[in-house]
Amino acid sequence: MISTLVLLLGPFLMGYLLGSIPFGLLLTRAAGLGDIRNVGSGNIGATNVLRTGRKGLAAATLLLDALKGVVAVLIADQVGQLAAVGAAAGAVLGHMFPVWLGFKGGKGVATTLGVMWGLSWPVGAIACAAWLVFAALFRFSSLAALLSVVVAAIAAWFLTDHRAAILLTLLVPLVWVRHHENIARLLNGTESKIGQRTPG
Repeated sequence: MISTLVLLLGPFLMGYLLGSIPFGLLLTRAAGLGDIRNVGSGNIGATNVLRTGRKGLAAATLLLDALKGVVAVLIADQVGQLAAVGAAAGAVLGHMFPVWLGFKGGKGVATTLGVMWGLSWPVGAIACAAWLVFAALFRFSSLAALLSVVVAAIAAWFLTDHRAAILLTLLVPLVWVRHHENIARLLNGTESKIGQRTPG
């Protein structure tokens, strides 16, 4: 039991530190746009960066937020699958609750997609394909994210190690909780659609 905790703790902390890098905030500041937390929903993720009208910055934020999840998992995977799972959990929690920002971070979708790719590329591919389909159908980034993580978690039980499947399943309610405001807006019809610059 102790050896298992030790094996998880190191990769978890490494994943947390990587996951806590706030790329959305850093990129928008570097571009002279100020603090992204003062724009739209106030979130540091790619969807809110898109509300600045800078599609390139939004794409870069999405890619980097996903890559930090992939990198954390691939590094830890050199130790073993259990370490990779620990790093994956750390990366997502680091993005959602970064110590540098007073534990007020993003909603974790891009980083969750990244750890999915790192743990099992078929699961990651399914998640991204599902997001694209749902986004095209409904035009709501939040709804596409909520549905795609569910689809991917289900797929994980058939395509990857059971420990990874357990983690990805546990991440679903966490991602949903982080989207509670979006869910409320979806229900009352005030959620911003993809590309819309109004506050969301």
